Amino acid sequence: MTRDDKKVIIDSLTEKLKENPFFYITDAAGFTVAEVNAFRRTCFERGVEYKVYKNTLIKKALENLDVDYSKLVSGTLKGFSGIIFSKETSNLPAKVLLDFRKKQGKKETRPVFKGAGIDSDVILGESNLEMLSNLKSKQELLGDLIGLLQSPAKNLVSALQSGQNNITGVLKTLGERE
Repeated sequence: MTRDDKKVIIDSLTEKLKENPFFYITDAAGFTVAEVNAFRRTCFERGVEYKVYKNTLIKKALENLDVDYSKLVSGTLKGFSGIIFSKETSNLPAKVLLDFRKKQGKKETRPVFKGAGIDSDVILGESNLEMLSNLKSKQELLGDLIGLLQSPAKNLVSALQSGQNNITGVLKTLGERE
């Protein structure tokens, strides 16, 4: 591969990392061609993209970004590496990884999660994969927040409406006493 070829790949990977605020780096070692194709198919069906790159190219692309990913570079870029890209949901790649492992039915945990870049934050290590899969998306968090903000207003309106019937009943009873 010539320097020009590498530069083209690095530039396109840099653009892809800029476009996708959520990316997970996995260990692609030990995959057969059939397993890689099955994993790519699973990723495609779930709306994420999986590509395998050389570590040096990933490192240079991450260095081209405005965010400091030095912990991610030093902690994960060893062996064969693949990247799962997600544009909209931070937890979707983690769910895809866990679901793919369940479908394989093996005791092996391939592909192995190395680390992730989530909105400029770095998360490292296989032990964090379960936690990442349980993260709520930005839309889910906004929905929860709106629901919490609306709840007191709904309670107030219902209390006023139920009180209206009580007040009318009390006034009617007082009026009938005369």
